[in-house]
Amino acid sequence: MNRSLVFVFSLLFLVATAYRVIPYTMRPEWLGAPQLAMALFAGAVVANRKYAFLVSLASMLLSDVVMQLLYMANPGDYYPGFYKGQVINYLLIVGTTVIGFFINSRKPLQIAGGAVAGSLIFFLLSNFQVWLGGGGLHRAKTVAGLLQTYVDGLPFLTNSVAGTVLFSALFFGVNALLPQRASQLVKA
Repeated sequence: MNRSLVFVFSLLFLVATAYRVIPYTMRPEWLGAPQLAMALFAGAVVANRKYAFLVSLASMLLSDVVMQLLYMANPGDYYPGFYKGQVINYLLIVGTTVIGFFINSRKPLQIAGGAVAGSLIFFLLSNFQVWLGGGGLHRAKTVAGLLQTYVDGLPFLTNSVAGTVLFSALFFGVNALLPQRASQLVKA
């Protein structure tokens, strides 16, 4: 990985992690967290797949640790960073990274398609896990209960798609626009 890409990734990693730990009351309700976009970006841009997974998971883990510490200090303003069923979210981040492997980082339609696909897959599988595990609103273990769980989660889907598309545009856009400037900053 070249130095300019390391610089850009470090900056985007910090932005993604910091944004996720901002209290929900202080950020736009319609804008989801940037971790799906970070996973998609890492999958598309990092040549070494091991590092692509590492960047994706590290951003999620670091923000979860910070959220847990903030929650322990002031539970009224933060959600816990660690909770039952969270492992599925990490697996879905890995899956979104894999989606990124099939994206050409210079093709906006592929990026947008990957962002929407990643959000939809995350929504379908995470809500299935909530339903299966009896979380959320504890819907019945029937097809109707599963469908109601998906209906319950629709606001989260909207936020996830909006956030993933916007953050993907930011991450891929920074990558496309700043390589020369970033390498100049690293050399200075």
